Amino acid sequence: MGSWALLWPPLLLTGLLGRSPGAVAQVQYCSVNKSFFEVEENTNVTEPLVDIHVPEGQEVTLGPLSTPFAFRIQGNQLFLNVSPDYEENSLLEAQLLCQSAGTLVTQLRVFVSVLDVNDNAPEFPFTTKEIRVEEDTKVNSTVIPETELQAKDKDKDDLLFYTLQEATAGASDYFSLVGVNYPALRLDRPLDFYERPNMAFRLLVRDTPEENVEPSHTATATLVLNVVPADLRPPWFLPCTFSDGYVCIQAQYHGAVPTGHTLPSPLVLRPGPIYAEDGDRGINQAIIYSIFSGNVNSTFVIHRDSGNLTMARSVPRAMTFLLLVKGQQADLARYSVTQVTVEAVAAAGSPPRFPQSLYRGTVALGAGAGVVVKDAAAPSQPLRVQARDPEFSDLNSAITYRITNHSHFRMEGEVVLTTTTLTQAGAFYAEVEAKNTVTSGTATTVIEIQVSEQEPPSTAQTPEPGTSQPMPPGVGTSTSHQPATPGGGTAQTPEPGTSLPMPPSRNTPSSAMPGGGPSEDKRFSVVDMAALGGVLGALLLLALLGLTVLVHKHYGSRLKCCSGKAPQEPQPSGYDNQAFLPDDEANWAPAPSPTSDAKPAEAPPTPAEPAPPGPAPPGSAPEAPAAAVAGGSPAAVRSILTKERRPEGGYKAVWFGEDIGAEADVVVLNTPTLDVDGASDSGSGDEGEGAGPGRGPHDEPGGDDSYI
Repeated sequence: MGSWALLWPPLLLTGLLGRSPGAVAQVQYCSVNKSFFEVEENTNVTEPLVDIHVPEGQEVTLGPLSTPFAFRIQGNQLFLNVSPDYEENSLLEAQLLCQSAGTLVTQLRVFVSVLDVNDNAPEFPFTTKEIRVEEDTKVNSTVIPETELQAKDKDKDDLLFYTLQEATAGASDYFSLVGVNYPALRLDRPLDFYERPNMAFRLLVRDTPEENVEPSHTATATLVLNVVPADLRPPWFLPCTFSDGYVCIQAQYHGAVPTGHTLPSPLVLRPGPIYAEDGDRGINQAIIYSIFSGNVNSTFVIHRDSGNLTMARSVPRAMTFLLLVKGQQADLARYSVTQVTVEAVAAAGSPPRFPQSLYRGTVALGAGAGVVVKDAAAPSQPLRVQARDPEFSDLNSAITYRITNHSHFRMEGEVVLTTTTLTQAGAFYAEVEAKNTVTSGTATTVIEIQVSEQEPPSTAQTPEPGTSQPMPPGVGTSTSHQPATPGGGTAQTPEPGTSLPMPPSRNTPSSAMPGGGPSEDKRFSVVDMAALGGVLGALLLLALLGLTVLVHKHYGSRLKCCSGKAPQEPQPSGYDNQAFLPDDEANWAPAPSPTSDAKPAEAPPTPAEPAPPGPAPPGSAPEAPAAAVAGGSPAAVRSILTKERRPEGGYKAVWFGEDIGAEADVVVLNTPTLDVDGASDSGSGDEGEGAGPGRGPHDEPGGDDSYI
């Protein structure tokens, strides 16, 4: 058995080659001295890998099993034809075939192992990754798993190192990586949608533990985390105050309604209307309102969606309602309750009031129907006529407006509109009536509407002399009284929609009078008029001060000595005639009854009251009128000052004798007597007594005085 085993290889070789063992030993084969090589990737090998021993009469070629394009044979040498890349092919094979006359004689294999080199940077599977994180995510939870953030490196056995850098300030307080080689993102503290609704990070990876190691490669990606609000807070009634950033102390509301009336519009509450919003504004669920309790007799109704509180019926007596109003999210998840205090107060029923008695507006000439009248003070804004209820602001919405006396204009709410095309320039006056539809109280005001071809003035325009200007009707007065005309008739009352011309001024220049040509249109701004008024006021003040100094310097002693003879009632300062006070202020004392034989006597000389400085020449100042001789009694006459002024200053006086019958019509003009020290002012003295300083009961009638 052993001998056969020893003979088996030679027999097999003889069968394969068809020759005897002796003949085989004489045959030559191809050979190489080394068949395995190691080469680092990216190396350009220019030297031959190995020399091939090729017997005479044979040739060597690369077989089909060789790595394509990796090798070449030059002569009897094997060369590496490429720079090997470990990531592309880590093992290269060269198949060597030796042939003789087309017959395969020998087959050899040469292997090249490519050694890995750190020549590739790691790569993330994304450039920017954006994820949503619920606001109520628990702390220490993994927000992004490792598999979603892990980078890939083509280099063999490279260990990657990760770093998380914040792109949003403070973001690193909320998130971190689980480990430097384990890039899972973890939540470190509770999220707050309102404080940080989103955060961004830069995720860095490198293939070496330290940056200064060569070679070293890095990669970067961006992480964006959007916080999704969670339903954590109930609705809040506004306005509210945050106590800690999470809980808002909500408002309570207060209002008042009149007893016996039902307000037509929603109640005006303090600090504002009933309104709530979702405490989680990011979710912003709609709020549904309802009255939870306190609605006695179902007096109030709240709108389900808007929260407007209105009255369903009137309150018969004064009382206080404490309404608990509920605001609930539309998903019914959360709700809040607040208190609304409504006081029912007895109303006095006062009519509405206009803040102005006259409103001024402008509109362009030729404006058609439906054009809004602009405010004269602010031409870019519409003119608004607004009345207010003095007791309840809630009743303001119940006030309606209408124009009572003009067909060219109408009211639309608080705005004035034209009803027809305006073809006539000028000023039109319209009366506006405001009516409270709840209390039926009314009030009126007047609108002055200037129709002009030019741009509306910025201030109220003074009517030009000689132009047709309507007279504004008196507010709250009757229009049945008509003034008398020079012809003895009555002035014609203008029909609604027409303008009443004003008579020209006495100072109207001829160019502004009818037939005298058009007057020049002059307008002055408020600043111009204010400056002029300030200058004139300053000049007037200086003149009054100078006049006071002069009077005190020249007549101060006489004023002091005469002060003891003054009547008990205090005399007004200045030189105004007190006889021309209104009827309810006049204090006329009745004159004593006259005697039949009394005669005027000479009055003892008394110091005359100093007269104010004036243009009267010396010697023309009249004395006070003396008592009349009719009746012979000093009290038989009585002086009444007229409104006609004397050229020398003061007013003319008429002296009535009480014993003269009604049929007498005698006027006696007397020549004034000259007082050496000065003339007495006819407007001074006690009219009730008929005498005064500088005038005695026996004085002769003064100049420009009349005796009837």
